[in-house]
Amino acid sequence: MSVKAFELVPAVERDLLMGDKARINIECIECCGKHLYVGTNDCFIHHFLLAEVASSKGKPGYLAQKLLHKYLGLKKPVAELRAASALERLIVLCEGIVFLVDMVTLETVPSAGGGGAKIRGVASFCVNENPVNADPFCVEMGVLSSKRRTVQIYMVYEDRVQLVKELTTPEQPCAVSLDGYFLCLALTTQYMILNYNTGASQDLFPYNSEERTPIVKRIGREEFLLAAPGGLGMFANAEGVSQRAPVRWSESVIGAAVCFPYVVALDESFITIHSMLDQQLKQTLSFRDGHILQNFEGKVILASTKAVYVLVPLPLERQIQDLLANHRVEEALILTEGAQRNIPKDKFQNLHKRILQQAGFIQFGQLQFLEAKEHFRKGQLDVRELISLCPLLLPASSSFTRCHPPLHEFADLNHLAQGDQEKVLRCKKFLISYLGEVRSTEVVNGCREDVDTALLKLYAEQDHDSLLDLLASDNACVLADSVPWLEKYHKYFALGLLYHYNGQDSAALQLWIRVADGELQDPTRSDLFEYIVDFLCTSSNVDLVWKYADWALRKDPIIGVHIFTKRHTSKDQPELNPDDVITYLGKHNQALLLYLENLVLEKRVQKEKFHTHLAVLYLERVLSLMSQSPKDEEQLTKARERLRALLRESDLYRVQFLLAKMENCEELLLERATLHGKLEEHDKALHILVHQLRDFPSAEAFCIWASSSRDSAYRQQLFHLLLGVYLDGSPPGQSGDSGELEMAAVDLLNRHGEVFDAVRVLRMLPEGWSLQLLRPFLGRAIRASMHACRTSRIALGLAHSENLQLLHDRLKECKRPVFVSEKKGCHLCHNTFSEPSVVCLPGGVPVHTHCVAQRVRDSPTKRQLTNSSKHT
Repeated sequence: MSVKAFELVPAVERDLLMGDKARINIECIECCGKHLYVGTNDCFIHHFLLAEVASSKGKPGYLAQKLLHKYLGLKKPVAELRAASALERLIVLCEGIVFLVDMVTLETVPSAGGGGAKIRGVASFCVNENPVNADPFCVEMGVLSSKRRTVQIYMVYEDRVQLVKELTTPEQPCAVSLDGYFLCLALTTQYMILNYNTGASQDLFPYNSEERTPIVKRIGREEFLLAAPGGLGMFANAEGVSQRAPVRWSESVIGAAVCFPYVVALDESFITIHSMLDQQLKQTLSFRDGHILQNFEGKVILASTKAVYVLVPLPLERQIQDLLANHRVEEALILTEGAQRNIPKDKFQNLHKRILQQAGFIQFGQLQFLEAKEHFRKGQLDVRELISLCPLLLPASSSFTRCHPPLHEFADLNHLAQGDQEKVLRCKKFLISYLGEVRSTEVVNGCREDVDTALLKLYAEQDHDSLLDLLASDNACVLADSVPWLEKYHKYFALGLLYHYNGQDSAALQLWIRVADGELQDPTRSDLFEYIVDFLCTSSNVDLVWKYADWALRKDPIIGVHIFTKRHTSKDQPELNPDDVITYLGKHNQALLLYLENLVLEKRVQKEKFHTHLAVLYLERVLSLMSQSPKDEEQLTKARERLRALLRESDLYRVQFLLAKMENCEELLLERATLHGKLEEHDKALHILVHQLRDFPSAEAFCIWASSSRDSAYRQQLFHLLLGVYLDGSPPGQSGDSGELEMAAVDLLNRHGEVFDAVRVLRMLPEGWSLQLLRPFLGRAIRASMHACRTSRIALGLAHSENLQLLHDRLKECKRPVFVSEKKGCHLCHNTFSEPSVVCLPGGVPVHTHCVAQRVRDSPTKRQLTNSSKHT
């Protein structure tokens, strides 16, 4: 595909060069700065001054001024010209002779010895643009002999030339280029690289110079461009390796040059321009009768036989913009990156970023979102450029204005999609994804409010799940812009979250309450009421809790009371005074009951007033259910169970107060018995259970409960008391079957026989009772008595045996001799013995008596040694 990279501009017109002389042709050219030298076939050198001018349309142009022309005095055409500006000399090849000419006067330079500074028998020559000689007033030159297979290296001075090296080649060389020590040669049948310093050579590839004119051009440090068979332009470095892909040009190329990043080639009819970056043909210009193409320090000059032209490169940025205008994104990026070495670093970075951003928008317009995102990321795009494609997404407070010149041609997404709403939707989904990725990166530094507000609006419009995540996390959404947008799409729950994030909890609660009451419609959360309760539960604003708790308790007291029961005390969440809460809940009976249950049963708050209050509420609930007609037996049973459980488990409530409330209620005898038990009035409790309720299992359970935290003697006392109640029979004036009480006593003895004192029981029992009735009790009592007796005998025997063993060990220790001598040392002080008085430690170890006495005094326990009195 084509791109306009160069313009062909005339520099020296035919009339200016040769006037009316029709037979004069251009043979060679040389340009040094603004000075152009032209060698013609009539042995003249023409000197022109080239000035850059711009046309009225802004296009580049050149104005040539002829300064001088000079006849060299020979018969043949001027074959080659090379400028040595440091010497102010032109190196001229004419009639096989190389000689020097003054650049200003065009006069031939005489040598220091009076003769001309000449080299004869020359076929071609080249100047070393990467000289190895450090002398700035000396030019290195490679010369090909016309008669011998040699290459000669000369040093050219102001008025003389000096041969420094001559090398033989395997074939007759016909073209040469020189860089440093490396010669690139075109021989008769092949190309080769030759190091004239070491003599090392490297064959490159074959080439038939008789069919095509060889081309050897130095294009950079130790790199050359060669015309290869098959119409290829090959690159080769000094090691003989090609590090670039070849370009395919015409079979009949007669000249070539490199103007990075392009390769310019000339054939009989056209100028072709290929990219070195992707090897593609970029531009073709018609140019007839051309036969010279040279690059002079970045200025590409061509010549036909009659005129001279300059191939002016268009500004790189314009070329890139032309490619982008044609949506050739990859080519534009390749060209941008390839031109990096020709552009200052800071300028290149800015250019590269802009091109990447433009490429991203082109691919965004083509819905190639992955590629667009990558280019936006690399180009560090200001995301507001992308956001601005959607009207109203940016907040009103944003100071953003689009880049100028613009990065794209789209007014908005509708313009981009040409009204196709499906494309608009796809673009918005990409925008959501991209903004979500970049909002936490450095890309949004300085524009976080714009990005988060735009993302909120897109989430709300598209009913996106991430809306709540955005608002529940750290964000910079602009409240004034976000409120109407969220209201428009009925996102009231999300709006409440935004109010909360901005410290407006009261506004959030008012909005949520309207939704929970059905005044506003928002299906976001089906459990909004529970959420409001949790919100109040965790709120640090106590005034807010008191203000809105009443609404929650009226709506659902069971859930609403969680505001108080699930509230945790922390640094940011002050504790609510339970007394204040109880007062507040006074008109919400069910909630009050649940709160007191939480304090007493779950949090285990040890305060009498809370326990008493809860017991009173339980009692009132029971009395209320009892007064109903008909009674709800199931509810009543559950209520009495809760009451009895509290009365049994708590030790903090006011027992006498509760007893007084139950005094006239004959249906709560079981509860009254429990209260008497709390007062240690066990006889009254058992009287109620046995004689009034005739509930013998409850009487036994009472004894177990009342003695649960006491010793076995206390439990035995209670069971004996119960047995006595059974055996005493019914009190006077109260009807009852004494046989029933006797059977209860028998059952009690048989079930809990291990608790009773059997001897005491036998004394209590009536004489006329049958032993058969008490067989289980008596059998268990006898077994228990025998077991205790035998166990005590075994323990006595073991103790006696242990005592005998200890006596035996003591006798053994007393009878064993203890050896003491002056050579033996004390185990404690390690000094020798000087007298026979010693103390023997366990194991027969002798020590000084004073050492043992000191050890005993220092011991914290003041222990006595086993045989400290047994002196030898």
